[in-house]
Amino acid sequence: MGLKRSHLYEYHKEHGKIVEFAGFEMPVWFEGIIPEHNAVRNSVGLFDVSHMGRTIAEGKDVEKYVNYIITNDVSALEPMSGLYTVMCNSKGGIVDDLTLYKLDNERVLIVYNASNREKDFNWFKNLLEGFDISISDVSDDIAMIAIQGPKAEKTLQEIATANLKDLPRFKIAESKILGYDSLIARTGYTGEDGFEVFILDTPLKNPIKAIEVWNMLLDVGAEYGIKACGLGARDSLRLEAGLSLYGNDIDEEINPFEAKLRWVVKLKKASNFVGKDALLKISFEGVKKTRVGITLEERGIPRHGYEIWDQGKIGVITSGGYSPTLDRGIALGYVPLEYDKIGTPVKIKIRDKFVKGKICKSHPFYDESEYGWKREMK
Repeated sequence: MGLKRSHLYEYHKEHGKIVEFAGFEMPVWFEGIIPEHNAVRNSVGLFDVSHMGRTIAEGKDVEKYVNYIITNDVSALEPMSGLYTVMCNSKGGIVDDLTLYKLDNERVLIVYNASNREKDFNWFKNLLEGFDISISDVSDDIAMIAIQGPKAEKTLQEIATANLKDLPRFKIAESKILGYDSLIARTGYTGEDGFEVFILDTPLKNPIKAIEVWNMLLDVGAEYGIKACGLGARDSLRLEAGLSLYGNDIDEEINPFEAKLRWVVKLKKASNFVGKDALLKISFEGVKKTRVGITLEERGIPRHGYEIWDQGKIGVITSGGYSPTLDRGIALGYVPLEYDKIGTPVKIKIRDKFVKGKICKSHPFYDESEYGWKREMK
């Protein structure tokens, strides 16, 4: 079976460097990772995220159903609001992390990782029994574009009818974009202010709406220096923001407490949910390891799988790379609890040498008064 393609593949084929990612042919970069990264931090960048999974759950029991499969509490949401969450297996391991939007009292849009599209939809199906709802995988019928950065709002407002200035974070609004029915959510995966745009009724076999919106955003964003961005910049941006990548930083062997995602686990919500018993036990007993951020004090690029050392090996890097914003190597990894203190010295084994580093603030790594959505939303 061949690799899948997104709605914007034809653009990528002409302008980008294509690689295999999560079973898709996707662009790793267009102009280059660093200029694309810097465009998002300082102005605006555009990402194709149509490879991600999208499912609509609808019916009178949709709230009960969604609350059963996730750790967070959808009952706290007003219509046209969203949240970040995880769903866990019976042992408390993370099946995937999700963003979901409560469109109304009987419809929820669930967005999940490209690498888990088939796994997650099967997970949803296997948990349907006893709930009066239906689910539809709409991934190939709704194109998805992310526009991120401090100039994202001004750029997108040029072609969107919704009033974006009044759209708070994790809210979603109906809009026309170039006359096409769309949803716009104020969220993203870069740490910056920005939006994820869902272009409705856009089948993969006829993606012209998505291509027109993509090209028009590049046109109207030209005055701000907009750049088309690939997977490379998406990864370096999310790493600087301290955001987990499924399959690297979180998976079914990691629980939310180890991953410092306790804030998305609502053990006191009224309804039961998959993994609750295991998470209650873990919460009571505590964890032995935790996710931390590390900055290098010397030259070197930490990578996934590199060892973290003190007197001996204490952990492994789950995500790492060069930070264009900080101009140094940064990483995420898991270490014993006693090392979870800002400033604690560690070493990263890079090939046959040890490079000095230290435990640091990692959500995000950068100064939030200079970069990120908080700078924009003051």
